[in-house]
Amino acid sequence: MARPAPDAPIETRWEGKFVTVKQQGTWEYVSRSRGIHAAVILAMDEAADGRHVILVEQFRVPMGRNCIELPAGLVGDDTAGEAAEIAAERELEEETGYRAANWRTVGEFFSSPGMVSESFTLLVAKDLTKVGEGGGVDSEDIVVHRVPLAGIADFVAAKRAEGCGIDVRVAMLLAGGLLGG
Repeated sequence: MARPAPDAPIETRWEGKFVTVKQQGTWEYVSRSRGIHAAVILAMDEAADGRHVILVEQFRVPMGRNCIELPAGLVGDDTAGEAAEIAAERELEEETGYRAANWRTVGEFFSSPGMVSESFTLLVAKDLTKVGEGGGVDSEDIVVHRVPLAGIADFVAAKRAEGCGIDVRVAMLLAGGLLGG
């Protein structure tokens, strides 16, 4: 597809509570409604039995199956102007039952820039304390996995063999890119 002219109007084709379908020139894409974006958490646990990462598993309607993901949630879906760090703290505890004493914001990333304008802020959470069961809110039905980093490839392979989808952000665990710092 050709790049649309800079002054080409952006037309809204459909808008829901969380997503909007837009078109500029011949380019069609999806964006988050109301300017909301996501906070994604790389939660790492250091213990006597080694280094672990906290992953979540939940059913995802677009895929029609469970998906293995990093904990995440929407920023500003209930509170306009919410900071990604505040949303990340809330979502980590809601989804996993953990709180982190140390946080580092890595930066803003884009999930699938060819078709979705959504961005997410990636945060690293360390020095975890288990304070609850997790599992999410309402009917999220989230399963929490505490996975040894040394066994992450085997865990992902086993979950894929079970039929789970694997979120692309889990690939960074396989590559080890952010785990050193």
